Amino acid sequence: ALAERAKAAGVKQVVFDRGGFLYHGRVAAVAAAAREAGLEF
Repeated sequence: ALAERAKAAGVKQVVFDRGGFLYHGRVAAVAAAAREAGLEF
C-alpha cells in the first residue's frame, strides 16, 4: 500500500532511513515490499 501510494504520487526513487533500528524484521519487510512493488532504493 505504501509503494502504491508513492508511485501514484509520482515517486519513483526513495531513500530508506531506518532511524537507528536494525535492518531486520518489520523494517526489512517494509523495504522488501516497496522494492517488490517497483520503488528504487
